[in-house]
Amino acid sequence: MEASAGLVAGSHNRNELVVIRRDGESGPKPLRNLSGQICQICGDDVGLTTDGELFVACNECAFPICRTCYEYERREGNQVCPQCKTRFKRLKGCPRVAGDEEEDDIDDVDNEFNFGGRDKQDMQYVAESMLQGHMSYGRAGDVDMPQLVHTMPQVPLLTNGEMVDDIPPEQHALVPSFMGGGGKRIHPLPFADPNLPVQPRSMDPSKDLAAYGYGSVAWKERMESWKQKQEKLQLVRNENGGKDFDNDGDSPDLPLMDEGRQPLSRKLPIPSSRINPYRMIIVIRLVVVGFFFHYRVTHPVNDAYPLWLTSVICEIWFAISWILDQFPKWLPIERETYLDRLSLRYEKEGQPSQLSAVDIFVSTVDPMKEPPLVTANTVLSILAADYPVDKVSCYVSDDGAAMLTFEALSETSEFARKWVPFCKKFNIEPRAPEWYFQQKIDYLRDKVLPSFVKERRAMKREYEEFKVRINALVAKAQKVPEEGWTMQDGTPWPGNNVRDHPGMIQVFLGQSGGHDTEGNELPRLVYVSREKRPGFNHHKKAGAMNALVRVSAVLTNAPYLLNLDCDHYINNSKALREAMCFMMDPLLGKKVCYVQFPQRFDGIDLHDRYANRNIVFFDINMKGLDGIQGPIYVGTGCVFRRHALYGFDAPKAKKPPSRTCNCWPKWCFCCCCCTGRKKKKAAKAKQERKKTNKKSEAGVPVFALEGIEEGIEGMEAEKTTFLSEQKLEKKFGQSPVFVRSTLLENGGTLKSATPAALLKEAIHVISCGYEDKTDWGKEVGWIYGSVTEDILTGFKMHCHGWRSIYCIPPRPAFKGSAPLNLSDRLNQVLRWALGSVEIFFSRHCPLWYGYGGGLKWLERLSYINAIVYPFTSFPLLAYCTLPAVCLLTGKFITPELSNVASLWFLSLFICIFATGILEMRWSGVGLDDWWRNEQFWVIGGVSAHLFAVFQGLLKVLAGIDTNFTVTAKASDDEEFAELYMFKWTTLLIPPTTLLVVNLIGVVAGVSNAINNGYESWGPLFGRLFFAFWVIVHLYPFLKGLLGRQNRTPTIIIVWSILLASIFSLLWVRIDPFLPKSDGPLLEECGLDCN
Repeated sequence: MEASAGLVAGSHNRNELVVIRRDGESGPKPLRNLSGQICQICGDDVGLTTDGELFVACNECAFPICRTCYEYERREGNQVCPQCKTRFKRLKGCPRVAGDEEEDDIDDVDNEFNFGGRDKQDMQYVAESMLQGHMSYGRAGDVDMPQLVHTMPQVPLLTNGEMVDDIPPEQHALVPSFMGGGGKRIHPLPFADPNLPVQPRSMDPSKDLAAYGYGSVAWKERMESWKQKQEKLQLVRNENGGKDFDNDGDSPDLPLMDEGRQPLSRKLPIPSSRINPYRMIIVIRLVVVGFFFHYRVTHPVNDAYPLWLTSVICEIWFAISWILDQFPKWLPIERETYLDRLSLRYEKEGQPSQLSAVDIFVSTVDPMKEPPLVTANTVLSILAADYPVDKVSCYVSDDGAAMLTFEALSETSEFARKWVPFCKKFNIEPRAPEWYFQQKIDYLRDKVLPSFVKERRAMKREYEEFKVRINALVAKAQKVPEEGWTMQDGTPWPGNNVRDHPGMIQVFLGQSGGHDTEGNELPRLVYVSREKRPGFNHHKKAGAMNALVRVSAVLTNAPYLLNLDCDHYINNSKALREAMCFMMDPLLGKKVCYVQFPQRFDGIDLHDRYANRNIVFFDINMKGLDGIQGPIYVGTGCVFRRHALYGFDAPKAKKPPSRTCNCWPKWCFCCCCCTGRKKKKAAKAKQERKKTNKKSEAGVPVFALEGIEEGIEGMEAEKTTFLSEQKLEKKFGQSPVFVRSTLLENGGTLKSATPAALLKEAIHVISCGYEDKTDWGKEVGWIYGSVTEDILTGFKMHCHGWRSIYCIPPRPAFKGSAPLNLSDRLNQVLRWALGSVEIFFSRHCPLWYGYGGGLKWLERLSYINAIVYPFTSFPLLAYCTLPAVCLLTGKFITPELSNVASLWFLSLFICIFATGILEMRWSGVGLDDWWRNEQFWVIGGVSAHLFAVFQGLLKVLAGIDTNFTVTAKASDDEEFAELYMFKWTTLLIPPTTLLVVNLIGVVAGVSNAINNGYESWGPLFGRLFFAFWVIVHLYPFLKGLLGRQNRTPTIIIVWSILLASIFSLLWVRIDPFLPKSDGPLLEECGLDCN
């Protein structure tokens, strides 16, 4: 992947491919020839060991074999060297095979029992062999495939590079001959070619074998080192009284050499002194709720039956909603990571980092609503992350094909050459320059280098100049030329038509050309804009994310993915390491589909008027879900396992063999088995067929791999491989490169493909028709069918048996911007609620989807709660209207309470408050945050949720689709200026009407009590309490209406007063402020009393 390749644009369907270079760029440089030893079996480079030394498979004759062929020969072949016929010994980093039981002289704990580690080698071997000959798609001459030219291998001598006596290097015993011809082999051979003769080499019998590199010099050193470690370990164990270490590995007294054995994270259960009272009060509240409803149902209010019936229905719905929300919080946990253990295990001194690669996705659409400066800060924080640079690749999806975004990324890549070394040199946090320079803290704390102040001032000046250039681009983009934008070389910008443009890819920073000012390599930065054509459904953000999944698989194919919104920057430079503590944990990681981080926000007012932080959800609900099967996916700040996104099932733990009692006679078992054998045979056969079908659908790569491994020798296996390829292409699309990349569970790119071929393939996988007749959006990638694709995607993974992890590091991993003003906040909540309604009416509804899979029932309750909560708006709106009705009519929803009834009401209120207090106690959430969440639950419920239900019904029943608008991201304007900005929206009408009606009801109730005397004050207090409960919950909404100048728009006042007046006139017509007499009816009798 070349950074100097220029902008690659094209359409696979139209067979177009154009490379547009920027000024001053030359053509691509020829690839340098790889120097090294060639494997005599497959023709690949032999490679190096984990210690950086040349890989030597056979220590007797040093026959050049790569690690892949060596492990394949040990596992599937005759386990002997093709040249000297000596049995291969197990080398460090290789799993055991049959026959290795007697070789106990290797201290290799990380890989000794890593039987699953061979999958990566197998997948790489199969993918490479399947890919050869398919890159041209049947069109000769498209891509020149590299020829396998075999020359005399240059093998370094094991005698420190010195010749022994007069034996020349080409006749040394450690250098086998290779006299075969060149030629091109399509498939790597898993065996030695008998046509390639092997000639013996001369040896001096007077010399010791160690002079030629033979003997056990290296093995003796390893043996001595291993013995010393074991002696130290045994000494520590004896000091501990002969007890072994805990399975959790949490003892701080473990020696340094044993850190690699310990887990990378651990669970921290909530202390029993905090969680047990919380659980007890939940159980008590359930009992009280049962008695409460028994009283409510058995004691109707006859003179206000409609009010009583409405209130009881609403209260029953609230109780069900509370149960759905409460029980998933029964088992909350917290987690702790050990970054030092991660470094000790995967970043050994003097060796290349073994941390897994990560592809990071940043999505943006409209640069006018999502300022390019915000996106640039996110990209800069990614490029400066504390992670090996060769393991990080950043992909920016521009779904609006805006030249402004393209130019802003170009400027960002240039500024990154200065910003990244500055961040890493002084270890600053955060690494987004906008937020770093805005910090109101002592930036000299913990800084010891004298040059820091000078370089910081220079960097701040550089960033201000960078901001000026970005702002100039934004100002220029305000006025689009009539003929559209043109690039510097005069070429029209391919994305001038937003709805009809080819796919575009630009590698700004890559393996060549991506270096900072100090000469260090930078992470990759790739610009991607998928193809769009009229008549195609592009599926909004979910479609853009799936396009990034395919592009990244072709270019880098990292085993893990991180997706971020354009306004969510990396606030903790070690966030990727935090996620790897779970993903790369040998005990936990295999079943983890994603690691979700909480969303934290900048720029929110101190009181968080509209509950933008969502503290209750992120610090209470998500911790509870982590104790079950993991948190739900919230759309950003999430590290995925790529293999889980492909729709594969989670690996299942092997059950231990069942134990049976052998004390019964054999004939007893025979009788028992024979009676039910005939009945179970048909059912068992049917069940096996189902399992086979399920495996063939969910685990296609496994089936394909088995077919390939078993069928190398015959024609039958070639047919099996062809069938498996067809299944893979039907699932993943018609891209050989991408399909082969799905076989590599642990990531890695295909070595046989050239950068030009990969870029051409990347253009192909982002074409608008690529997903037709495939499983993309149905079983693979981000799932389509809802504007909240995040809930659907996480739900599908949990149904496949995966679990997720919730990680809350001490320093927030990511931070973003939230909508400040009331209108934007309500529109955001409207979009979330609409997505839940869409899922409710889809086939993926948790009420009926996913049974029989790996979804736990408490996790299912949480997903049900996540999709039915918008329907709470109907009972909530009715319940908030009841106080005004009661005050205006003089009726109430309950009869006169007796002592027992008062006890149940009082107990229920106490349980409600106790639940909230204990919940705040174990979670650490403050009272202000908890109360803001309760207030906005009412505000959103009577406005956004209500409209979401109607819009969802219109979409399902009438097919009327509603387009959501992108939430405007904050810029660098006046602090909190947007908080007081007012934007008209119909969402404001229902809450405003409720406020006015309840205020009128309070006035009417007090007036009625004054007119009717002292006795009417007692019943009035219950109604007033009911009304004030509504008004207090709507108080933040009232403040939002008034704004900074305490002025409300006229249209809001007119609508609200109109609705309130209609409601009040109806009340006057029904029940006016007049005393009613119950005496006899007086009529005129006709007599003249005078």
